Amino acid sequence: MNFQILGTGSYAPEHIVTNDDLSKMVDTSDEWIAERTGIRQRHISVNETTHDMAYQAAMRALDDTGVKPEELDMILCATISSDLASPNVAIMVQKMIGATCPAMDISAACSGFVYTLDVAAGYFARGKAKKMLVLGAERLSKMLDWEDRATCVIFADGAGAVVLGEGESYLSSKLTAKGDDDVIKIPYYVGLSPFFTIPGEKPCINMKGREVFKFAVNAMYNDVQEVLEQSGLTQKDVSYVIPHQANLRIIDAVARRMDIAPEKFYHNIERFGNTSSASIPIALDELNKAGKLKAGDYIVLSAFGGGLTTGACVVRWTK
Repeated sequence: MNFQILGTGSYAPEHIVTNDDLSKMVDTSDEWIAERTGIRQRHISVNETTHDMAYQAAMRALDDTGVKPEELDMILCATISSDLASPNVAIMVQKMIGATCPAMDISAACSGFVYTLDVAAGYFARGKAKKMLVLGAERLSKMLDWEDRATCVIFADGAGAVVLGEGESYLSSKLTAKGDDDVIKIPYYVGLSPFFTIPGEKPCINMKGREVFKFAVNAMYNDVQEVLEQSGLTQKDVSYVIPHQANLRIIDAVARRMDIAPEKFYHNIERFGNTSSASIPIALDELNKAGKLKAGDYIVLSAFGGGLTTGACVVRWTK
């Protein structure tokens, strides 16, 4: 026994920042950003915390299923941008929706949502849960150097959620981690200890784009093939691939190497930018709410992120 997806929800802040808006802040242009990333606009929080956005996505997912907060046995949230060290995002969502179950965050950068689904599967397999809420929520705008055009044009804010119930729809998974803080790193504020002697770094996202591109294309290509083999499926069986929305050129490069029609690689990065662990559940919710998913569809989720981490899985849609 593992799980099936009962419903989905997502939320993005109302405030939209276009490429033209950014061109007034840093040395960039709509053409420069779109050509290199595929992004045209992104949603940026003005007065909402990470848990505020997670709450909105959670309520929409619960409304999509008819599941009540008191029915939940666990809340898990993938995030690297909690606004509080404690309580974590999942616990704040638990309070806001009126649930009483255990709740915790999981940190695996942009692979976080896939990591969190795998953790959820373990609770179902051990008979510890019948219904769970799984979230991906990020407020990355607070972690950006808004004078660095290499990063401030890419990342954005938002949240996505799924409600899980007992089932047999989680068919396979692959998680990897390779300790490496050279390619992607986000330092914390060093704090106020009078005993700590290591100099502080600016607490903003640092990323080497070319290295990320190479890593991502190879990792996603290999991970997708492996989870399909584990499931006994071929590439032609895939209804949709929902990749992490980091860069449209990465998605296109992976699609060209696979025997999966390019139109099956779903993307919304042009409208949302890179929302890290929230990107896959936001995209999944869009597909669901647009009526593009049907019972029996095989969906591949594939992500990569800081760590370096990767995660991929195959889910059979049952709604």
